[in-house]
Amino acid sequence: MFLYQDNSGKLTDLNEKPFALEKEIQTLFEQNLTNLTNLKFIKSEFTIKSNRIDTLAFDNETKAFVIIEYKRDKNFSVIDQGVSYLNLMLEYKSDFIVEYNETQNSILKRNEVDWSQSRVMFVSPSFTQFQKQSSNFKDLAIELWEIKRFENDVVVLNPIKKSNSAPSIKQIKAVESDSNIAKVTKEIVTYDEDYHLADKSDDIQELYEAFKTAILNLSDDIIVDYRKLYIAFKKKYNFVDIHIQKKSLKMWINLKAGELDDSKNLAKDVSNIGHWGNGDYEIFVQDTRDLEYIMSLIKQAIK
Repeated sequence: MFLYQDNSGKLTDLNEKPFALEKEIQTLFEQNLTNLTNLKFIKSEFTIKSNRIDTLAFDNETKAFVIIEYKRDKNFSVIDQGVSYLNLMLEYKSDFIVEYNETQNSILKRNEVDWSQSRVMFVSPSFTQFQKQSSNFKDLAIELWEIKRFENDVVVLNPIKKSNSAPSIKQIKAVESDSNIAKVTKEIVTYDEDYHLADKSDDIQELYEAFKTAILNLSDDIIVDYRKLYIAFKKKYNFVDIHIQKKSLKMWINLKAGELDDSKNLAKDVSNIGHWGNGDYEIFVQDTRDLEYIMSLIKQAIK
């Protein structure tokens, strides 16, 4: 990546300003946590059973806790530390709920937490190729986020996505003899497209593929996230979520009631009705007849 500043048509280099301390990264990240990750800040320096967690956060979308660790150097194992923290969370669930309830204005009940969606994020200016490769398993709930600071107060954040061909960590024989990894992979579930398409007819799979392709064509930088109950399409935030049903697709457009320009009234206002996806508008789809028009609705939610 090359960054330049445009000074009246003349490009000048933007030099990196390295973080001197891990604490600098932590402070910057915590102060902007919701804007950067859409996570809810719970606690800084959360200590449990002699283990100090840099940042404890909560994901309101997945209803799960997220542990965030910051690193300035590259000499650490993302697998060992990540798995250790995930096991810690699964073993002492009540401590995490107590911390949430003591620091927030709302009460979190035990049955409101989806522990299967727990995850660990490592935030660092850079990761080695080995670290990236060692965490590149589709069912390992460990994420790597690169953050760099440049001149003129420019900050670049790059979540490192797992490759489309990322294998399952359960295929690694060493996992069978590692009780910590075995426990994590048994209780924590990661979802993919195959999960959502399982047992669906060819017609529904083709319908989903048509809408997926059309959505991805709306912008070059759209990210697809596979959640437990739906598939999320996002840039910085989700703009449309799709739940694949047996005979149809159900979509939620992430706009508040009154914000959608829908001349055909295809979208239903579900602002006062419980629903899974983000946003106040729901669309029920059984064919591609209105695909182009629905794309015009979805495009309104892209930010």
